[in-house]
Amino acid sequence: MVDDVSLQVQAGQVLCLLGPSGCGKSTTLRMIAGVEGPDSGRVRIDGRAVCDGDMAVPPEQRGVGLMFQDFALFPHLTVAQNVAFGLKGPREARAARVDELLEKVNLADFGPKHPHQLSGGEQQRVALARALAPRPQVMLMDEPFSGLDNRLRDGIRDATLEILKAEGAAVLLVTHEPDEAMRMADQIALMRGGRIVQQGAPYNVYNAPVDKAAAAFFSDINVIRGISRGALTDTPFGAFLTPGHADGAPVDIVIRPQHLKIDFDRGGRGPNPTPQEGTPARGTVIRARFMGRESLVEFRMDFDGLVLKANVPGVFLPPPGTALWLMIRRDRCFVFPAAG
Repeated sequence: MVDDVSLQVQAGQVLCLLGPSGCGKSTTLRMIAGVEGPDSGRVRIDGRAVCDGDMAVPPEQRGVGLMFQDFALFPHLTVAQNVAFGLKGPREARAARVDELLEKVNLADFGPKHPHQLSGGEQQRVALARALAPRPQVMLMDEPFSGLDNRLRDGIRDATLEILKAEGAAVLLVTHEPDEAMRMADQIALMRGGRIVQQGAPYNVYNAPVDKAAAAFFSDINVIRGISRGALTDTPFGAFLTPGHADGAPVDIVIRPQHLKIDFDRGGRGPNPTPQEGTPARGTVIRARFMGRESLVEFRMDFDGLVLKANVPGVFLPPPGTALWLMIRRDRCFVFPAAG
């Protein structure tokens, strides 16, 4: 179910519909494509209404390109025939457009091959070329990279984005992966329960989440619960300003693991910390794991047994039971009303 969704995508812009499975992303895309009809509302493409009340333009007449995660190539057609499938006009013009697109997707010599002779990444690029061949005004992409090997995915995403920008189509990309949205989108629309809960540039959506669930969708989070009293909330790291919350109201102070810092220099015993750093608090290591580019260390704080996670660059694997002092970046914390 989708309710009260309003989107606008400009030519040459990539807007990403981001959210968990079942939140309404693909349904929204299918209504724009004309595969499904909305109960109410309208869809306009380049100012032209393609769906408004009882009027609905057929999908093939909307000037929309479609890409899905299964690529949906015709197995009995060659690569060149797949790309040319939606083209009209003189044979020479169609052949030139096919050659142009296969060159763009680095498959210039693959025209005579069939889909079963291609790798997953190559099939994805053929599907992209086929969708772009008729020069659609709008490109709709539903989880197009989810079937690719992780080693190939980033490179193919970047190449696809470059081609889409060059073609100048308005792009609506559906994904459940925050990293993909951050990598590709000019604008992110975060969906939950059939509604858009936040929309903006990737930097703003990530750094100014509308609520705790929005913050948690992009990364792991630490949550410190407290009670707002006189616009202040006591925590293991000192008092936090919590204006706008009623006296006695429970609040959640949210911080991402990369902004929880280990106080290697002071051990909590040196000069007073800056206001931005807050007060150091002591915790005991529960476990530490090396994650490749960083280490994830979990602590049980002396204060109420609170468990917090910290991302530490490089290799840092203190044994369980090690006591360390921690600080948090106050300017990187979010304060929300406590839920539940």
